[in-house]
Amino acid sequence: MKTSISTRKKVWLSFAFIVLLVIFVSFVVYPNVGSGIPGAGFFNKFYPHLGLDLQGGTHLVYQADMSQIPTSEKTSALEGVRDVIERRVNAFGVSEPVVQTSNNYRLIVELAGVQDVNQAIQMIGETPLLEFKIEPTVQDQGPISDEELSQEELDAKAKAEDIIKQLQQGASFDELAKQYSEDPGSKENGGNLSWQKRGVFVTEFEKAIFDDLKVGEITSEPVKTQFGYHIIKKVDERGEGEDQEVLSSHILIAAQSTVPMASNVDWENTALSGKQLTRSDVQFDQTTGVPSVGLEFNDEGKDLFKQLTEQNVGKRIAIFLDGQVISAPVVNEAIPDGKAIITGDFNLAEAKLLAQRLNAGALPVPINLISQQTVGATLGNIYMQKSLLAGLIGLIAVAFFMIVYYRLPGLLSVVALVIYTLVALAIFEILPVTLTLAGIAGFILSVGMAVDANVLIFERLKEELILGKPLSFAIEEGFRRAWLSIRDSNFSSIITCIVLTWFGTSMIQGFAITLAIGILVSMFSAIIVTRTFLRLLSGQKMESKMWLFGVSIKKEVTEENK
Repeated sequence: MKTSISTRKKVWLSFAFIVLLVIFVSFVVYPNVGSGIPGAGFFNKFYPHLGLDLQGGTHLVYQADMSQIPTSEKTSALEGVRDVIERRVNAFGVSEPVVQTSNNYRLIVELAGVQDVNQAIQMIGETPLLEFKIEPTVQDQGPISDEELSQEELDAKAKAEDIIKQLQQGASFDELAKQYSEDPGSKENGGNLSWQKRGVFVTEFEKAIFDDLKVGEITSEPVKTQFGYHIIKKVDERGEGEDQEVLSSHILIAAQSTVPMASNVDWENTALSGKQLTRSDVQFDQTTGVPSVGLEFNDEGKDLFKQLTEQNVGKRIAIFLDGQVISAPVVNEAIPDGKAIITGDFNLAEAKLLAQRLNAGALPVPINLISQQTVGATLGNIYMQKSLLAGLIGLIAVAFFMIVYYRLPGLLSVVALVIYTLVALAIFEILPVTLTLAGIAGFILSVGMAVDANVLIFERLKEELILGKPLSFAIEEGFRRAWLSIRDSNFSSIITCIVLTWFGTSMIQGFAITLAIGILVSMFSAIIVTRTFLRLLSGQKMESKMWLFGVSIKKEVTEENK
């Protein structure tokens, strides 16, 4: 008796879970249902993600220039171009891009939801040219005069000199820092920096606070670094030798070009470039809080960068992006770890964009745009409507068959099938899964597999009932005997989906992903949902109503006795 009560309690708990799940997925699939309910905004953020064939977007065709590529390397070069383009569009947030190659060295690019063709062309065609160059050794450039500074630097230097004059006339350092400083990390604190030891600040800044200034003194001339012009105040110091620490404040006046370049400077090319770059990320300077872009090279780049820094200690290595110098720091010592930092007049958004572009990489071969087209969603809508109509007709036909042939279990399976559909669609939206026509086909196919699982279960159930077994026992035995067949068929299908996802193109992947999700949900629907419904209906009252399960015990037994 206790066991029976415990079992019924578990069944009702399962039923409660199914009800809560249905309520949740209903809000996900139909977001407007929760629009008027407080706190329902969480659900409203989900929406279907449609592919190019259903949503519309941009269709581009490129021709790869293989004239300089050996015949044996053309195929791999084309695949390299495809990989780079796919990384680029992924970095810019394009969902499920389709990038395919053809035998005549063409690339077909389909970007769902991108209606601006020019934006798409710029997104794909931009190739950041990253170069590392060194100062020429043929002549001594000598000190940089004001005539050799850019206008932006002259303005920044003049502004810094004016601030120094105000300080000399008794103005408050803290107030001027809050008013003029362009260092976001210290501006609001009156330019105050934390206690620091040697080795943290750039060379020029460190020399001023550790060697040139006494406690309480302010620089009489602006101190120029790669970040701009600094007015520095030495607030306090403590310790000696390696333990010496300095507390300082500064006012930073940033210049658009912080690298003095004479018109006759001809930087020398090196073998190091963006080709050896493995990754790029946004970093922040510990002193100023100004964003910068960190670089990390592969083994070849690491060796080249080590050689460059070893051979050019005390000289500048300039970093060029698209032909423009954006940073030219002085090499203080050899750098063996293959890491570099690009500093410049970046805001956070610009630094992130540069890191994205560098991570996308350079194209292995040049590409030329030969066709561009904005694809509307009209044709896609027609096909989607036809596909959904076909799926609906098929669903109604299957529901009719299940109810007529299996009666009450068939009706329960139809209810379970509706729950299965809601759960699967909710997963598509939450992940999200980009739906294409192929993806919809995979989903419709999984509906058939869900029904197939129920057919296996119900046939086993009927066999047990025909043998005269009690309904509750027949239900459990039917599920137990059907499970092995359901497991084997579904698992083999999932393995096939994994193979298609791993090796297939984007459209095939869409089909495989929706099919795999549908199969997993169908197993939940058949084994949990349908089973729970049948368990709730099993009881003494149902024992005498076997016709509801499509079974006539007397007739079957009579025929068997014959």
